Amino acid sequence: MATETRTGLGQRKVGIVVGKPGAKTVKVLVERLFPHPVYKRVIRRSKTFLVHDERDVCGVGDKIEIIESRPLSARKRWRVRRIVVSAEGNAPVAETTADALEG
Repeated sequence: MATETRTGLGQRKVGIVVGKPGAKTVKVLVERLFPHPVYKRVIRRSKTFLVHDERDVCGVGDKIEIIESRPLSARKRWRVRRIVVSAEGNAPVAETTADALEG
């Protein structure tokens, strides 16, 4: 075979940017909800991930989608896929212009 096809794209998660510890890196808080196995009450658990932001456009408070990737540093295993909602409450510029081109 001359070309390989990727079968698995890795996990995707949505979280809130809670910090910018360095250049091209953001700290993302991801929350998940699940029922308790015995008591059936909904439990909230959260975890933070260090995420690679190649274009360095994410700010604190942005809601972003992250995707699993190869190890990029000692603790970074995730990359920014897209900004879902910016901290100012406006849609990201890339999505707004894409909508304008379609309509």
